[in-house]
Amino acid sequence: MTKADIVNDIAKKTGIDKQTVLTTVEAFMDSVKESLSNEQNVYLRGFGSFVVKKRAQKTARNISKNTTIIIPEHNIPAFKPAKTFTLDVKNS
Repeated sequence: MTKADIVNDIAKKTGIDKQTVLTTVEAFMDSVKESLSNEQNVYLRGFGSFVVKKRAQKTARNISKNTTIIIPEHNIPAFKPAKTFTLDVKNS
């Protein structure tokens, strides 16, 4: 399902015009991205959590050049579904 599919589905279910729904969906995504960039987790009860995970510094190898590189510590976004969300998907 794409963003356009989500917008169409919400517009059909609510009766709100597609442009308003698109603006709302994009504002939601921007808000989540901004929160995660500021290392703030986003919790949506019954849906799941968007969290920031820290990856530790590690040593890696570039096998084509036969060199060792160090990958610095960094943050990555992750999604953890709520228990009810997981059960709904599992039982459908």
